[in-house]
Amino acid sequence: MINQKIITSGKRKTAIAKARIQEGTGKITINKIPYQNLKSIFHVLLIREPLDLAKEILGELKFDITVSITGGGNESQIEAARLAIAKAIIEFTKSPEVKKSFLEYDRNMIVADTRRKEPYKPGDSKARSKRQKSYR
Repeated sequence: MINQKIITSGKRKTAIAKARIQEGTGKITINKIPYQNLKSIFHVLLIREPLDLAKEILGELKFDITVSITGGGNESQIEAARLAIAKAIIEFTKSPEVKKSFLEYDRNMIVADTRRKEPYKPGDSKARSKRQKSYR
C-alpha cells in the first residue's frame, strides 16, 4: 500500500471532474491551482466542506488531491469537483464513519445529481411550452 493512488470521478450536468488522491501533506489543487485561490469564496467553501468533515473524524489529512475538470459552467464544475473529492476521500480512507458523516451532512457529496435538461420537442419553441392556437 505504499504510494497508493486512487482515481475517482464526479459529474454534474455536463461537467466532469477526475480526482487523483495519494499519500502526501494535504495539498488540494483544482486544474493545477490551489483551491484557496479560486475566484469565489463560495467555491472555496464548497470544496472545503468534505475536507473539513473528514478532518473532524480522521484528524490531520495525510493525502494530496489533484482534480482536473472539463466541460460545464463554473458552478457545475465546482459541484463535480466536490463530489469527486468526497468519493476519493471515502475510497482512500475506507472509513465508514467518514461516509456516514458525508451522508448526514449532504447526500449530494456522495450521490450524483442526475437531473438533465429536458429536450426540445419537434415543432415547439421549448421543451414544455406548446404553440398557441388561434380560432379566428
